[in-house]
Parts: sequence; structure tokens; C-alpha cells
Amino acid sequence: MSDFFQDGSMATLHRLGSPDLEKLENDLCTFVGERPIALVLPCHARELGTPALQNIVRVLSRVRYIDDVVVGLDQADADAWRRASKIFAAIPHARILWNDGPRISSLLARLSACELNPGSPGKGRNLWLCAGYVLAGKQARILAAHDCDITTYGPEMLARLCFPVAHPKLGFDFCKGFSARYTDRLNGRVMRLFLTPLVRSLQSILGANDFLDYLDSFRYPLSGEVSMDVEMIRRAKIPSNWGIEVGLLAEVYRISSQKSICQVDIAESYDHKHQELSFADPGKGLNKMAGDIARCLFRTLAGLGVKLDRSVFDTLLAAYTAKTEDTMRFCSADAEINGLHYDRHEEEAAVATFVQSLRRAGAEYLSDPLGDPMIPDWNRVEAMLPDFLPSLLEAVALDHEDAATFRDSPELAVPSSS
Repeated sequence: MSDFFQDGSMATLHRLGSPDLEKLENDLCTFVGERPIALVLPCHARELGTPALQNIVRVLSRVRYIDDVVVGLDQADADAWRRASKIFAAIPHARILWNDGPRISSLLARLSACELNPGSPGKGRNLWLCAGYVLAGKQARILAAHDCDITTYGPEMLARLCFPVAHPKLGFDFCKGFSARYTDRLNGRVMRLFLTPLVRSLQSILGANDFLDYLDSFRYPLSGEVSMDVEMIRRAKIPSNWGIEVGLLAEVYRISSQKSICQVDIAESYDHKHQELSFADPGKGLNKMAGDIARCLFRTLAGLGVKLDRSVFDTLLAAYTAKTEDTMRFCSADAEINGLHYDRHEEEAAVATFVQSLRRAGAEYLSDPLGDPMIPDWNRVEAMLPDFLPSLLEAVALDHEDAATFRDSPELAVPSSS
């Protein structure tokens, strides 16, 4: 993005001109001698074999400064697990967590039996499990993560994401990636038409609030691209669902100083697989995503001592609706000057969906302010079950031994237990 504005709350590292990728990668190869980097890839089984993932694997197979690649595989049966093991074998040192396999499922059941609720399946739990595996290895000092559906992925994106935290003299413990999201039209509907208007509506209702100001300072708070010191993820409690991005930023706000937080422009443009709106089904698509985000935001604010009652939510619906009118006008002008297509009807349909998401989220918060518990932080898990992380390492190692056998003898079946 062609600006160099700093708003003063945290460092924004811009993409100015054409970066020298070779220098970035050479510097990173030097930095990792002291601070090794592990890359986490939350992956859904439906992403296996897609052109986006094929390209990501191709790029990562040539990256020299990543010590370990940890793939969290969700919603995979035995056939999908075998397929994933072949796909990711192209990446040196890659390890796959078969999150629905018998071994990891048994470990998750053990957590639940000890009243350490690992949450429901979702991106948050996937990321949390992968982070636990990285912590169990005791090698990495930096954890980076990004999604597996990025269609514009390239080596510069990863290098710029890792660089701010890996550089020993910059003083950053957490970095959030951002970039312009457009093709022939503006993308990022949940960000443009839901989260930003929601945060700014809450600011107008609640008045000065440091957390809302902090959240509004991120260019793209819903980005899945992050890098951080591993000790941050050890101490973080996160939601298991689509609230993961806001939930993680809330935990970073709780445990870190804003002076050690930055955001970085990672690419000239960014595109990925787009979710359906799913107006009629709140359990799917952007409808579910918006609801998860809103509930996480409300519970974070309540945890900070903000009183949210029915009158606040009644006002919020009206304020949000008014704010989106301005937002759509601004986006229309932005699209017009850049020669992009802008479909006002589609934008209105998205807002209508998000109004319903917001209404439901408010009602659910009022009926149960605590809601689903956050996933316990890894410090708590280790205190309760000191052998859990070594058991996770062993489970993944055994799954990989099985996968090697399957590649040689595809007629063999996956063991049902161990």
C-alpha cells in the first residue's frame, strides 16, 4: 500500500517500492541461527489439491529460513490424511497433525476429562494444537502462521511476515500481516462491512476505550497472517472458532506492550478463497464468521469491565446500520477511482446478513455472557498434565510412521487406535 503514515499506536511497516527479496531472505537465514522459526499452516481437508495449496507447497519447498513447517489438518478421514502426507512431503521438515485421527482425538478427550476444554473443531483449535506441537519441540523461538487458501501466495509474503519479529534489533514480539484485498472489485467484506463499522459504532456508544482504539489501529485485524515470539502463544487463551483472529489480538493486548506490536504490508495484493454469505443459515459462511467475531468482541469488552446491556445492543444495531451507509459510500468511491466493479446490491445483501449476525450475537451474549470457554493456555495444560506435550509429539511421530507405510502400501488401513 503506497503510503507511509504512522498513527502512533503501533508501528506500521509499509511496502515501499519493490522490496529486495533476496536480501530479506539472506537476513532471515542469519537471524534464525539465534531465533529459529516454525511455520504453522491451519489446513482444512477441502483445501487439499487446490491450486492455492499446490502453489504454497511449491514456494515453501524452497524456503531456507524456516526450520519446521507444522500443518494442522482438520476434517480429514483416512484417505484425506494419506493424501495430505503425500502433498506436504515436498516440504523439508514438514509435520502434519491429523486432528481428527484416533491418536490426537484420544489426547483431546483426555483434556476434556480433566476439565481442560479444548473447544469445538475449528481454526482456533487447529492453530492452538499446532502451537502446542511447536512448544513441545522446544526448538523454535518464533511462530509464524498463515492460511492455506491464499491464491496470490509468494515468497515475499512469508519473508515480510517473519522479518519484523525475527530481526534481533527491531524489538517486536508480535506482527500482523496486512495487504490490499481486491481483484476486479473490493474484497474483505467481513472486515470492510462488519468489523470496522462495528468497532467504530461501539466507540461512538461507549466513548474512549483503549482496546477498541487498539483494534481499530490494525489495517486488517482479521488477517490470518501473524508472527510472534513463541512465549506469547504459550500464555494466550483463544477461541476455537472464527473469533480466533480477534481473540488472539485481545490476548496480545492483554499480555504485551503496544510498543512491541507491529503490522506489516506483506504483498502488493492479496486474494484467497471467498466464503458464501449464507444469509439463511447462521451456522455457515460469512454469517457464522461474523457472529463468532461479534461474540468474541463482546466477551472481550466485558472482560475489560465494559457493561453491555440490552440498551447498548439496541443502540448498537442502529449505529452499525448508519455506519455501514457511510462505509458503502466510501467503498463505492474507492472502487470508482480505481476502475473496479462495485455492486451496491451485493454490498447491501452482505450488510443485511451481518445485521442478523449482530442481532443474534447480542442476544446470545445477553442470555449467556460467558458463552463457550476459551481454550486453556498451554501453561495451564502443562501444569495439569506435564506429559501432554510429549504425548502430542509421540502421537504425531506415530502418525507419520503410519503415513510412510501407507505411501509404500496404500492397501493398508489406518489403525483405529494406539
